[in-house]
Amino acid sequence: MSSIPHLFTPLTLAGITFPSRIFVSPMCQYSSVDGFANDWHLVNLGSRAVGGAALAITEAAAVLPEGRISPQDLGIWKDEHVPELRRIANFLHAQGTRAGVQLAHAGRKASTSVPWLGDGLVSPANGGWTNVFGPSAIPFAPHYPLPQALDGDGIARVTEAFRRAATRALNAGFDVVEVHAAHGYLLNEFLSPLSNRRGDGHGGSFDNRTRLLLEVVDAIREVWPLELPLLVRISASDWAEGGWDLPQSVELARLLKGRGVDMIDVSSGGLVPGVAIPVGPGYQTPFAAQIRREAQIPAGAVGMITDAEQAEQILSTGQADAVLLAREFLRDPYWPLHAAQKLDYSASWPKQYLRAASRENPARQPIAAAEQGV
Repeated sequence: MSSIPHLFTPLTLAGITFPSRIFVSPMCQYSSVDGFANDWHLVNLGSRAVGGAALAITEAAAVLPEGRISPQDLGIWKDEHVPELRRIANFLHAQGTRAGVQLAHAGRKASTSVPWLGDGLVSPANGGWTNVFGPSAIPFAPHYPLPQALDGDGIARVTEAFRRAATRALNAGFDVVEVHAAHGYLLNEFLSPLSNRRGDGHGGSFDNRTRLLLEVVDAIREVWPLELPLLVRISASDWAEGGWDLPQSVELARLLKGRGVDMIDVSSGGLVPGVAIPVGPGYQTPFAAQIRREAQIPAGAVGMITDAEQAEQILSTGQADAVLLAREFLRDPYWPLHAAQKLDYSASWPKQYLRAASRENPARQPIAAAEQGV
């Protein structure tokens, strides 16, 4: 290519300029004890930074202990979590990668099992908890917990928890905060009429159903500097009749832009089980494109983005401002560097890897350890 691929052009959000538009999407690892990050989290995110990602976002970090999806979830609900999170942020920065954290509350999908151990409710005897909350007393599925409907004090506690979590994220050295309002978790539950049957100021109308998310964003912006990006991940559609949909998502994006949100991370689904979702390459990208176009706010595309040419086409045609890769980054931690090769663009491999990464001389080279006689 004679010009720089769109994938590798800088992107500025708030006061941060990212060297490319390749972001690591939040991916739950279910590897924490009492919410603490550990070596697994460092290596998992650090390897993607070594691989050239411009931004690496942690998995959902619970703002309250009862806001975890599983007992093994990452947390940011207490100050003691900060040092290990700072360790991760520092390593990402050392590789030239910006560090992001996703703030989350699982709502009615809390106290559930890690995927490889089953599905549904985890009892207190097995490390779960009984104080599971949602907008209404409607379970996600029959084998999931029956949530308690949050009262006014509970809503205030959740909002304050997000604010305090943002302060901890700042103290840990993160550059980006993303609010998780997707995939059927608490903030998404308040948005959708399928899970929110309230009759008070947080239920019923569009304005009422969006109220909690806007209150959370306002609370975070009280402590999160304007020069640091604030993202919100939404499910643009429930894929279910009578649920949350794209027109509501566009209107919500307009409101969030006015509250200081810098980009919408556009996903879909997760609110109700058993819906038919037409999963395929880039299947959620049209949602991002319409939100970007109609709400006039930067948008991130996520979902079945696997190929460099595919990602380049999404960006070059103006469908999104960044691509967020999840499973493809698990398959290939060095996806950005391989994408650069496919797009005939020169990207810098870590100096420790230069011998193996050399395209000019693909012949096998002795590694440093061999040269040292190890």
